Amino acid sequence: MIGRLNHVAIAVPDLDAACEQYRGALGATVGAPQDEPDHGVTVVFVELPNTKIEFLHPLGENSPIAGFLEKNPAGGIHHICYEVDDILAARDRLTTSGARVLGDGEPKIGAHGKPVLFLHPKDFAGTLVELEQA
Repeated sequence: MIGRLNHVAIAVPDLDAACEQYRGALGATVGAPQDEPDHGVTVVFVELPNTKIEFLHPLGENSPIAGFLEKNPAGGIHHICYEVDDILAARDRLTTSGARVLGDGEPKIGAHGKPVLFLHPKDFAGTLVELEQA
């Protein structure tokens, strides 16, 4: 059901510093910041040959990333994202097997302009999983 790894998301307390570290020290291609108000984050994508890194920084007071950074002030891996061919079929298969979809269970449009869903970390070895329709 799951396809390729789309990205690994890292919550960062200082977006500019994270971008400069990956650009300077690692020589990575770092994209421009984009605000995602529906998700309460500013994102930056780091392009890699086989996937992406997504930096997440809080946008607004109710950002879910702000809470994550309160518990993890230095930042850290927030979630991993897998591609699926049909997000509604994936959701239905997962919920039938007992997995919990976060929110209202309906896909929202993510930073790539495609439908996404998040799965409860307690159902996936302590890891928040994002599914993105390919």
